Amino acid sequence: MGFFSKLFGKKEEKATVNKRDLLSIQVGDIVEYDLADYEVVGKITYQDGNYKWYSYQLLGESKSIWLAAEMDDELELGIYEKIQLPVANDFPKEVVFNNKTYALDESGHAQVTGEGRSDSLTGQQIHYAEYCDDEEESFISVEDWDSDVEASIGYSIEPYEVKIIAGSI
Repeated sequence: MGFFSKLFGKKEEKATVNKRDLLSIQVGDIVEYDLADYEVVGKITYQDGNYKWYSYQLLGESKSIWLAAEMDDELELGIYEKIQLPVANDFPKEVVFNNKTYALDESGHAQVTGEGRSDSLTGQQIHYAEYCDDEEESFISVEDWDSDVEASIGYSIEPYEVKIIAGSI
């Protein structure tokens, strides 16, 4: 406390910062991963019935990646990058990418809410599919955005590999 504050009895107010976790990251936050800093520029919340999961678009100095987070029986995290993959809208039982076969693990429909760069996606419904390799080390995510099919390849990470710095209060 400064001299005048003591003299006039004025109390200092401290700003409170909301603590972030991997399911509450916000656009504008900074995510540290693999010795690099990324700004969260987009967030997509998917909802299939009562089940929710999140994808955060992370913009780094040299590339853009996606951090996927969901609470199943335990917290599951993955890092994904977009790929070119010719996939039909009906999602086959297997896909091949870089001479590796991925089997269909799950599929469904989800309502989407977007924030930041993904804001325009709010209200859309997508058809999605998740594929995994035999070792369950590599995954392919496919999303049908009403005739525009996007694919990403990814791998699991552990919570301790990510640090979140709140960009706002």
